[in-house]
Amino acid sequence: MTHAAIVHSLWTTAAAAPDKIPSPDIEYGQLSPTLIVLGAAIIGVLIEAFLPRRQRYVAQLFVSVVALAASFAAVIGLAAGHYGTSKAHVAAMGAIAIDGPALFLQGTILLVALVAVFTFAERRLDPVAHGNRVDSFAAQAAAVPGGEAEKAAVKAGFTTTEVFPLVLFAVGGMLVFPAANDLLTLFVALEVFSLPLYVLCALARRHRMLSQEAAVKYFLLGAFSSAFLLFGIALLYGYAGTVAYGGIADVVDGQVRNVSPALAGTMGNDALLLIGGAMVLMGLLFKIGAVPFHMWTPDVYQGAPTPVTGFMAAATKVAAFGALLRLLYVVLPGLRWDWRPVMWGVAIVTMLGGAIVAVTQTDVKRLLAYSSIAHAGFILAGVIATTPDGVSSVLFYLAAYSFVTLGAFAVVTLVRDAGGEATHLSKWAGLGRRSPLVAAVFAIFLLAFAGIPLTSGFAGKFAVFKAAADGGAGALVVVGVISSAIAAFFYIRVIVLMFFSEPRTDGPSVAVPSALTSSAIAIGVAVTLVLGVAPQYFLDLASQAGVFVR
Repeated sequence: MTHAAIVHSLWTTAAAAPDKIPSPDIEYGQLSPTLIVLGAAIIGVLIEAFLPRRQRYVAQLFVSVVALAASFAAVIGLAAGHYGTSKAHVAAMGAIAIDGPALFLQGTILLVALVAVFTFAERRLDPVAHGNRVDSFAAQAAAVPGGEAEKAAVKAGFTTTEVFPLVLFAVGGMLVFPAANDLLTLFVALEVFSLPLYVLCALARRHRMLSQEAAVKYFLLGAFSSAFLLFGIALLYGYAGTVAYGGIADVVDGQVRNVSPALAGTMGNDALLLIGGAMVLMGLLFKIGAVPFHMWTPDVYQGAPTPVTGFMAAATKVAAFGALLRLLYVVLPGLRWDWRPVMWGVAIVTMLGGAIVAVTQTDVKRLLAYSSIAHAGFILAGVIATTPDGVSSVLFYLAAYSFVTLGAFAVVTLVRDAGGEATHLSKWAGLGRRSPLVAAVFAIFLLAFAGIPLTSGFAGKFAVFKAAADGGAGALVVVGVISSAIAAFFYIRVIVLMFFSEPRTDGPSVAVPSALTSSAIAIGVAVTLVLGVAPQYFLDLASQAGVFVR
């Protein structure tokens, strides 16, 4: 029978029995956090289409905040209904896992997004342009930088409110990413949150060319990483005959009964498994920003509008580490002896590479970018532990780190000169004398990054390194402590620069923000200190949430 004939006979069989197509069984209540956010994103698109320009800002901000808060309430409701522990299961016909790690990470992403939306909505920092308050984003995103259309839009005082639905779409993808329970859902979620981020990176009001360059770099390298991920998915499907996590894990462990002859031929082919697994891993390591897949990070963090950088640095890491944990602990635990040595190497070069290169940086945003690379290495130490403590320590570190990052980038938006944000370190000299409060807050965030006791950074690092040591990765902890010492040098150098240098006469001024950015920074400081002084409740919460459903 020819190929065409087989396809034709399948069509005719399907047509002859129309009632045989099963209807999907979707648990809408358990998927409500994601559905609320994506629904609000669609409402945001409609607001852009139908509301007059004057009313959009308030409407978009209201919809975004209400949706993120409602979605977080839904996550709390699911956790209270024991979906993170005894009722953990796989929903949406096997596509989405509802379990402890998924709910913990979703809650973290939603809180991070809620705080990030405040920084997106800030309208007080730039001087009033042509009688209108303006924000960090291009007046008209579609206009050519420096062209007539852009000048007209700036003169009219336009502001870009479509950033709010873009953020909501990105958050919707991020909520699915760590909860995805099959490889195709993982890929779709990756694209859903990456594409809005590519656009957001290109929307800076000042330095538009730098911003667009950042977006193009991010897009090209992101497309490469998506291609690797997709090719890896194809190979894993060829190996196991399924894209479901549990199905692949069973084939890896050799627990499959009733094997078809076609599948029996590929199941013995470990090359498909190893190469496919490595490629999927590469796609996820790119999103995390681990060395050697980190090259996009400093350029994109520097070029993107600072509110976007803060959101991306915090939320993308949480989502990507969640997906990485699920891949290694649910799909490939049978390959532990193969992937652990590789991840050891990646963690070591990431910790050392991020810390050493950060020492040479002269731009605050690039410095924070290399610092985030080093932190990715520290978190990988917890991933390598391969114990329940490893999972819970990673969850805690992600929650702690994301708020420190958001707060630090929110502070960066305040230090400004005539050209917009003053990100060159030389301009931060003497900031502590000119604006003691802003410098003190930034110093708290830097000390948390360095892992100084009584900050959330210390509690997170301690948890991750302890889990790694208990999991037999003591040498990794030694490298981590050395990297932390190198990192502490450049954080403390910035503090010394702010408090013990003479302020420059032509130095930047510190803008007085509205309640939006102030509350974002205040939340960052509060979380940093609370998780540093009294981390135990949150560590317990993370350890209760540390078990994946299979």
